[in-house]
Amino acid sequence: MNGIKLFQSAKIRSVWDEEEQQWYFSVVDIVGALTDSSNPTDYLKKYAKEIPSLELT
Repeated sequence: MNGIKLFQSAKIRSVWDEEEQQWYFSVVDIVGALTDSSNPTDYLKKYAKEIPSLELT
């Protein structure tokens, strides 16, 4: 049950974990959809530097 979800016409990658009964979504895709950033990966990296407690893996 993996696939692409739409949020206001933005594509959000998602994966369903059958064992945990839980959805996982791409944070980069969500940041891109919410900020209209042309480069959501850089946006997220800059944000993470400003907030030391935010760990990106």
